[in-house]
Order: sequence, then C-alpha cells, then structure tokens
Amino acid sequence: MTGKTSRNRPQPPVHAAEIVREYGPFAGAAQVHGVSHDGFNVWAATGAQLVAFDPASGEPTRTLAHAGDAGTAFDGTYLYQIAEARIDKIDPATGEVLASIPAPGHGYDSGLAWAEGSLWVGQYRDRKIHQIDPATGAVVRTIESNRFVTGVTWVDGELWHGTWEGDESEIRRIDPQSGAVLDRLEMPRGTGVSGLESDGAELFYCGGGASGKVRAVRRPKRVAS
Repeated sequence: MTGKTSRNRPQPPVHAAEIVREYGPFAGAAQVHGVSHDGFNVWAATGAQLVAFDPASGEPTRTLAHAGDAGTAFDGTYLYQIAEARIDKIDPATGEVLASIPAPGHGYDSGLAWAEGSLWVGQYRDRKIHQIDPATGAVVRTIESNRFVTGVTWVDGELWHGTWEGDESEIRRIDPQSGAVLDRLEMPRGTGVSGLESDGAELFYCGGGASGKVRAVRRPKRVAS
C-alpha cells in the first residue's frame, strides 16, 4: 500500500512550536542526528556514539560507542540505529549489535521510529516514510510527504515527522494513509529538527543537528470530538 502525495492539498494553519527545554551540547558530541526515548532516558545519536541522558536533570547516564548518522528507535527492549546503509539492532545494556538489516534509502535515510511491530524510516530528499519489516528490512508500504523528511515518530496513533529545509523547520502531523498534513508546528528560524521522538505523553524530543542540542517541544493537545 502506498500513500498518495499531499503536495496539492491545502495546508493547515501553522502554529509556533513551544520549546520548553534545551539539552546539551554533550561532551564529545558536535552533532545530534537520531533521537529516541526508552521510557526513562532520551537517547541521542551523535555520530560516533549514542548518548543517553535523564530528561529531568539533563545529565548523561550512558554512552555507547556506536556509529549513528541518522535515526534512532527503541522497541521496548532494543535500540535500532541507522549507520550509513544499514540499521543495527543494539542491546542497550551492553552495546552489542545483535542483528543488522539494510536501510531502504541505501545510505540516504533520515528518521527512524518503532510502532505497530514495524520500523518506520524517513527518506529526506525523497520526501517519504517507509514502513519496513524489522527482521528483513523489506518495505511494507510507503507514505509520501510534501516536505523533506527528517525525524519520524508515532504517538497515540498519530504519525509526526520533522522537516528541515534551509533555515526553516517544522514538526508535522500527517495522515498515515494519504500523507495529508494535519498539524504544523513551526520552529524558530534557524532552529532545525534532525531526529524526532515522542515521550508518549506531552513532549517531543528534537535533535538539533549541528547545534549539538536536543530540544523538548510541547505536543499539542487533541480536542475530543
């Protein structure tokens, strides 16, 4: 199943993203690429290592030596990390790589998320999100966006992704079937979104690329219909 493009649809109103906290830069980490959340700690892929930090204190709690130049995900037990043209499954307790599968973008991948027993992989310049089999890397279906795709996250059945083009960056909720844009949160000009992950509640954690920072952004509350 492939979602149809939403490029010609009307866009919803844009709202200013509410940044509630900034973390980092972290020692030895000049970049933040992928971001994930394990229920306690936030994980940030910083190029040569994965850094976990306590979102309450902002203090690092763990560091794993592992290449990470794009998205990061957590399935409840294991971390998944994009490293060049592959996705590694990692034991967070030991840092051991348990398995690897090919990344669908062959080295041009961006965000990574876990939901519904699948991995969801952003394709930056292709403006796509692929649902893939975590055991084989096979593409199950593809959703098209109308902007470059950076980080990807699911929360409460909602699919959100980051965009970053030039000095402009947003966090967008899209329809997972059609790709239609449903919500837009605009970051301050010059503040990019690389990785993206929800804490499962009221916050998004956003990688800040070359700033070396992770920013917590408030997730909009849904109005019951």
